[in-house]
Amino acid sequence: MHTRALVLFSGGQDSATCLAWALERYAHVETVGFDYGQRHRVELQCRTAFLQRLKSRCPQWAPRLGEDHLLDLSLLGQLSDTALTAERTIAYQQNGLPNTFVPGRNLLFFTFAAALAYRRGTSVLVGGMCETDYSGYPDCRDDTLKALQVALGLGLDTRLVIETPLMWIDKAATWRLAQQLGGPALVEMIREETHSCYMGDHATPHAWGYGCGACPACELRARGWAAYAAG
Repeated sequence: MHTRALVLFSGGQDSATCLAWALERYAHVETVGFDYGQRHRVELQCRTAFLQRLKSRCPQWAPRLGEDHLLDLSLLGQLSDTALTAERTIAYQQNGLPNTFVPGRNLLFFTFAAALAYRRGTSVLVGGMCETDYSGYPDCRDDTLKALQVALGLGLDTRLVIETPLMWIDKAATWRLAQQLGGPALVEMIREETHSCYMGDHATPHAWGYGCGACPACELRARGWAAYAAG
């Protein structure tokens, strides 16, 4: 029986919702973040603030929330030439993907998370990937993560489960899930404390939270909030 989970927690809306989802289901939940030279490094500050606020605003989960880990994956930023790791204008490439796609990012994230989980005696990895309402990244797709689960389990010779609770829902449903899990308090924390903007703008307020309002992440979040608010 799986009782311990490790949540890939970036500090954004999706991973914050997944963290609440995991806290409802598992007796012990730890978090892991990655510093990979991302342009929106403010998310690393937001994730710490969110974890602290979560313990006080949602005390029912505090006993289950364990250690937070931050891994240095700066090599990924050195290998990447993307608008997410360098000062470049966001645009679409010839292959149809936005240049915010960091090749191999989620593959590496889960691989390092699996190694950490193995050491921590944890068998469940939780990520906020979604292919219903997303930017088209191939490493967010369900088939990719199912194949990765098999490969990691074989490579570590252990039973490992990758959970993606947002895989088949849109951003409006993600807001509704947050409300179901933690009520208005959690929704407000996600609006105020999380960061999803690719440009790293955590100073410009919107109804759905902070961000530039124009990058793909902000556009997705804005549309989702509008649909959620409309009921």
